[in-house]
Amino acid sequence: MQLLSSFRLAKLPQLMSVALLSCVLAAPAAHAAGGKKEVKKPVAAASAKKAATKESAAKGKVVADAKSAKTGRGAKAEKPGRGKAEKASVAAVGKRGSKTAIAKAERAERASGKKHLVRAGAAALAAAAIAAPVEPARLSYGQMAGLHSVSDPLDLQSSVAYVIDQDTHEVLLSKNDQAVLPIASLTKLMTGLLIAQARLPMDEMITITQDDVDTEKHSSSRLRVGTTLSRSEMMHLALMSSENRAAHALGRTYPGGLAQFVQQMNAKARQLGMKDTRYVEPTGLSSSNQSSARDLALLVGVAHGEPLMREYSTSPGYEVAVGRRTLQFNNTNRLVKSDNWDIGLQKTGYISEAGRCLVMQAQVSGRKLIMVFLDSAGKFSRLADAERVRHWVEGMGPTASTTIAQRIRG
Repeated sequence: MQLLSSFRLAKLPQLMSVALLSCVLAAPAAHAAGGKKEVKKPVAAASAKKAATKESAAKGKVVADAKSAKTGRGAKAEKPGRGKAEKASVAAVGKRGSKTAIAKAERAERASGKKHLVRAGAAALAAAAIAAPVEPARLSYGQMAGLHSVSDPLDLQSSVAYVIDQDTHEVLLSKNDQAVLPIASLTKLMTGLLIAQARLPMDEMITITQDDVDTEKHSSSRLRVGTTLSRSEMMHLALMSSENRAAHALGRTYPGGLAQFVQQMNAKARQLGMKDTRYVEPTGLSSSNQSSARDLALLVGVAHGEPLMREYSTSPGYEVAVGRRTLQFNNTNRLVKSDNWDIGLQKTGYISEAGRCLVMQAQVSGRKLIMVFLDSAGKFSRLADAERVRHWVEGMGPTASTTIAQRIRG
């Protein structure tokens, strides 16, 4: 016994060392085993999530597409919402007492996801802004034809200009006067002239219909569908404020209808000797309505002979009653309000293909002048061109008129 006890005591340090070494070696194995058990939880959750996702794939796709369309983000950038898969995962883990921890993790994940979406959305917008091509400004027909490269002594901004003495027919200024270009709302001069000369009842009521809505340029109008005004009021607004729906309604209600009206527009142009002129509709929204400065000067001279054309085109403003409302319309040509001008008839026009256009009959230094400006480059440059011509004519001496006119024509 003593020998056995002595042997055990002698071997005790070695036994303790072996036991300690076994514990050290067993710890990683136990930790690895425990880790494997912990991994099973998210694997089970992922399996539940995958099964639930497949089960609701069709519905989930529709919802994801709807969210993408609403937010403007792509499907890849958007974080999927909590569905049946997440609920199944929470239920599976919650039985083991980890429900609170999972909820906290989900909140943190959602917060992180929102930040990720904001950053991703901002990055996408920045990339789109950089990659988006810059749309070039649309050139007018005159610009494409190189008409702006033609210079003149008055340094006009209009590529086409034509000024004549209404009484003597003397040409004072001529610049690209035979160029045939879109004329925009200058078209309404012919529209108004036909209505004035047709001697139709001006108190007849006309209603704006869907047919009068602009489908060419999609321009806006204060005359809503269903608005009813007299023919006189429609003509006033068409000439003064260049109201497109009013002009279209005048043509549509002409005897024989719109097609007959357009045919009469072209017949009148031929009658007046307007050889370069063609009309396809009564508003000027179509770029196919085209003419030359010389033709337009003929039209202004004839239109000036109609009292209604003079009155309606030069009135500074006009009010119309539309139901319970009163609408105030103003002249598109601010020169009619100027004390420096004595304007007998005028009309403005603009579409991108035509540029800024202006025709006027005005008295300057005791002379009745007809002015035509087409394809002006800036918003107010056509008015500035008219002012240049007025100052130039006012500065003419009594004997210098013919000489200067010849130099300008040359």
